[in-house]
Amino acid sequence: MKKAARPIITSSADSRTLSSWKGLDAIAIGIKETDSGPVALESLVSNSLVAKLDIDFALELSEWPSFTAKAGEIIELPISEIDGIKRVYFVGVGSQSLEDLRKAGAQIGRKTKGTGFTVLDGIATSKEHVTAHAMAISLSQYEWKLTSKQEPKLGKFIFLDTFTSQINRANLLIEAIYSARDLIHTPSNIKTPAWLATQVKSTASKKKNITVKVRAGRELAKFGGLRAVGGSSPSPGPRMIEISYAPAGSSKWPLVVLVGKGITFDTGGISLKRPYDNMIGMKSDMAGAAAVMATVMAMPELKPKVRVTALMMCAENALSGTSQRPSDVITQFGGTTVEVLDTDAEGRLVLADGLAYADLELSPDYLVDVATLTGSATLGLGRQYAAMYTRDDSLAATLKEIGSEIGDRVWRMPLVDDYAVSLESDLADLNNTAAKQHFGGGSITAALFLEEFVGKRNWVHLDIAGTGRSDVDAGEFVKGGTGFGPRLLIEWIASL
Repeated sequence: MKKAARPIITSSADSRTLSSWKGLDAIAIGIKETDSGPVALESLVSNSLVAKLDIDFALELSEWPSFTAKAGEIIELPISEIDGIKRVYFVGVGSQSLEDLRKAGAQIGRKTKGTGFTVLDGIATSKEHVTAHAMAISLSQYEWKLTSKQEPKLGKFIFLDTFTSQINRANLLIEAIYSARDLIHTPSNIKTPAWLATQVKSTASKKKNITVKVRAGRELAKFGGLRAVGGSSPSPGPRMIEISYAPAGSSKWPLVVLVGKGITFDTGGISLKRPYDNMIGMKSDMAGAAAVMATVMAMPELKPKVRVTALMMCAENALSGTSQRPSDVITQFGGTTVEVLDTDAEGRLVLADGLAYADLELSPDYLVDVATLTGSATLGLGRQYAAMYTRDDSLAATLKEIGSEIGDRVWRMPLVDDYAVSLESDLADLNNTAAKQHFGGGSITAALFLEEFVGKRNWVHLDIAGTGRSDVDAGEFVKGGTGFGPRLLIEWIASL
């Protein structure tokens, strides 16, 4: 698998004057926003890293425009090289909230992308800010290309203090997000379900306490949703990839099961995705499966007192003579029958198999599914928040708080029981889309459909259709797959 290279993030306790530093190309200095509005840059640097390191570049700061120091605002000062240093960056950190430090990190990351600079980072100066800031730097520099004429010039960012544990946590989360993004950005003509299974096995072979089981062919006889969706593809058929973290002696630990939608490409099937432009980004329709894979692969380093299993429900929703038809009735794992009214509502069919399998065979303490499921979630919440559904008030509050702190933000949506009637079928137990009465709220009715397969479990559904993709390069995100989910799930599991 092609992997994107990432910049080096580290820290140093060396607080001597600049003359003792070797190999630096640039210095990034954080400036806090004042209540008085734009002020002269010269008046802002007296208490900054410039003064602390006894830096004297003979900069004519009075000639530079006023600086508001709003989060992410940046001024770049080219200088005559002094001990190799070529640039000084003044970066606004706003009120120094976590979100402001993320904006500042993304800005300095983008500004130095492709330069190969070694940067002394004086923007994040407290333990509370370092992890978020470091992640933003690295995530904003993400770049994946199948081929490249030259290797990217990777930078190095040195935080000025001993932040070992915070940097280690940042690197753990960065690795997880990068691995999810790498899978998402891989073209669908390469990224078949069988290919994904091979990549998972290869990654797991380098990890401790990780096991992988791949089901295919006859082993999927009871998984009616997965077979119905994946049976139309000319490539090797669907796969259910089960990845487990369970160290020796962990049998009594709580079990978290994560189920990810893994549609490697989605044409919409016979119902055909509309309009055409919506199909172009569908190589990212397996972002949920990538998220749960990346999460469980981080467990050996995280070492939580929790067992974690990820179920990647992988299929290609292609269009062929063997495609499922609108009005077909399928039998999901566990026996529930579903009338398929829209073959473009395929994600819930593969998830239903995974959720029912988890409930009936694995008996989890917590059951979470992650999926780029509905356009309705994007219409309601845009690209900044994932739609979260759960009956557990405490769990909802915990995930919302963790998401706000770590950068994967979620917004709790209601499970409106009155809408469930729209899923009633004349022929089967359920329709796969709302039919008889149309209430709108497509993300809600999709969640109600999934809830039919989770039994009495503590269940959370994360619809990441909006947050899983970005249409532009902005902030921490690059155009394409964002890698949403792993840092939220990793931090949540660490809290259990």
